Parts: sequence; structure tokens; C-alpha cells
Amino acid sequence: MNLHEYQAKELLKTYGMPVPPGIAASTPDEADKAAATLGGTAWVVKAQVHAGGRGRAGGVKIVKSSKAAGEAAASMLGTRLVTAQTGALGIEVKRVYVEQACEVAKEIYLAALVDRSIGRVAFLASSEGGEDIEEAAAAAPDKIHKLVIDPKTGLNDTDAKALAADLGLSGETADAVATAMAAVYKAFLENDASLIEINPLAVTEAGDLFALDVKMIVDDNAIYRHPEFEKLWDEAEVSAEEIEAHRHELNYVPMDGNIGVLVTGAGLALAILDMLKDQGGEAANFMDVRPVATREQVAAGIKMLLANAKVKAILVVTIGGGVLRCDTIAEGIAIACKEAGNHVPMIVRAAGTGKELAELALNNQGVQVTYATDLAEAAQLAIIAAGGT
Repeated sequence: MNLHEYQAKELLKTYGMPVPPGIAASTPDEADKAAATLGGTAWVVKAQVHAGGRGRAGGVKIVKSSKAAGEAAASMLGTRLVTAQTGALGIEVKRVYVEQACEVAKEIYLAALVDRSIGRVAFLASSEGGEDIEEAAAAAPDKIHKLVIDPKTGLNDTDAKALAADLGLSGETADAVATAMAAVYKAFLENDASLIEINPLAVTEAGDLFALDVKMIVDDNAIYRHPEFEKLWDEAEVSAEEIEAHRHELNYVPMDGNIGVLVTGAGLALAILDMLKDQGGEAANFMDVRPVATREQVAAGIKMLLANAKVKAILVVTIGGGVLRCDTIAEGIAIACKEAGNHVPMIVRAAGTGKELAELALNNQGVQVTYATDLAEAAQLAIIAAGGT
């Protein structure tokens, strides 16, 4: 789950991270009033979309009056912001963030993330923060410094200050960066984040530290532990299909192919996508159902695939290991086909607990499916059914 910049800043502020005063606005008038309320002589108006590169795309503007803040908001709201991360269609701007501007002396890049290669939280930092961090990292990778956190001991002040020293910082500024890292680390763990990126973490002319831009991603699989995040989820940023999947607790990612895929298990699902690709097919989606999914949730997933006009065949793979039984999947398929119609070829590879009951349920319900004996055959049958070879 992605948080908007203003949401992430509000959260980090509760952990002691210094952020400039700001107010979110949904209309030009609200933006005008926000600047007046904040006070000061200059403000930054920023489009709130889940994508980087906003500045280069015209989604960040510095203004010198509250009227200009309203005008800047008017130029963004309702438009589709296209950046390197949005795709050609861009994302509609429905909210802006009005923030007091500050005089920046130095920009630092600081991020906490999960290093999946070693299964630990790590900090990445660079003295070359700001909008050009990707180019700077590519040109001088030695300027990106990494600190891996031992989960037994957590982040300690000595290591944090050593990382600050690697950035060329010393004295009170280094201490402030170490304190900021501690705040980020605590927020990261307590909110089940997979990424907290501050770019830039600015040192002002007065020597103060501020998080000027924040990107935060929370692990979707941990949302159940944070009911407060439900109200932060922005449906405007995702497709209708993703909203439907979220409602039924399905892990779903749309793709560009024509083979709808529903699999029990994320790792197995990724393997199926690879097999389709290797054999010349293209998946229309990634869809993983939870081990405790109900037949109604499975039915919702199948109906989503049936409603997708791009889908020319559906591949269902269920390996029933005792938690999610094959017959539960079959019952979901039967419900979906009864309610939405079985108008595309469906390939099923079922193995494990409830396999015989699954086949019996589908046969009794009159659901037309083709059974595969192994994963390779399942992928090949799906490709052929979708019009491939």
C-alpha cells in the first residue's frame, strides 16, 4: 500500500521526524487558504500522486503568494500527471499539498527498505540527494552508502553517526541525521513498511533538518494489523479491478497479456507467470488467493477475470496442501461461472487435498474445464486456448 506524501509526513512527524508545515487541498480555493493559514513568504504546491518525478512533469511549483498557490493548484487539479513512473496515461491529480518553502543548503538521500537478498532492513544514503538521485547513483555508485541492520540489536547510534560521517556530515548535523534515522527505523518496524524514502532530507541554511519529500510503502500483507491505514487507502490511485480485489482480499496486479491467472500461493503464481512467458504466452494478471480464502472470494477473483475483455483463456492452479482445499477453489469457480457465464476456455491444474472432490464439483455443476496433468502442460494448454501456439 502506497501512502501519499502528506500522509507519510503526518505519520513520520509522530515519530519526531521534522517536516515543514503543510496542508492538503482538493480545490484551488483550499490551496489559497492553506498558504494563508501556513503563513510565510513562499510555498511549494505539490501534486499528490503515487509516482516519482513530479517536479520534472510540472507537478511541483514554488509560489510567492497565497493567490499564486491557488493558481498553481488549479493548473494541476483535474489534469493527468505523466512521469517516468506513471506510464503514458498518467495519473489524475485530485489533491495537492501546500507546504512552507525553506532555504536549502544541502540535500541528502535517505531510505530504509527491506533488502530481500539478505532478509534484513537496510538504510541507503547519499550526499547527492534530490531529483537527480538516480542519475547520480548511476554515475557514481560509490556515493551510495549502505547500512544493514542486525535485527537482534536494531539500529544503534554509533552506526547511524558513522553513516552520517560517510555523507560528509559532522557535529550537530550528523547528530540530527542519526536522530532522523532512528525515527525512520522505528516507524518502519511499527508500521510494517517495506520502504520509507526521504528525498531530499534537507539541511537548511539555518542548520535545521527537514524531510522535504517522503515516499512510504506499507506491506499489504500486514494491513490487517493496522486498521487505521484503511482510511489512507486512495481508491482514485488504483483501477476498479484492484479495488474489487482489495475488497475480497485478493493479491492482484493487472498485466498486459490475454491469459487470466488465479493461483494459490504467490511464489507458485510467479512461477506460472514465468512458465507462460517462457512458452510464448502473456498473463493478463497476477492473482494469488490467500490460504484461508473462502469460495466466495475465489468466485470474486474468477468473475474479475471473466469480466476482463482482454482475457481469452483462464488458467487456475491450485496445489491443496491442507489449508486451502482444491474443492474450495472448484466451488468458487462454479459459483463464478453460474453467475457470470463460462464464456472463455478454462484450464485447471489441481493437486493435493480435495482434488477428487474438486473435479466432482465442477462436473456436477456442468462447468466446462480442461484438466492438466502438470504445470508445463497447464501453461501450454492455456496458451493454445488463448490463441497462441
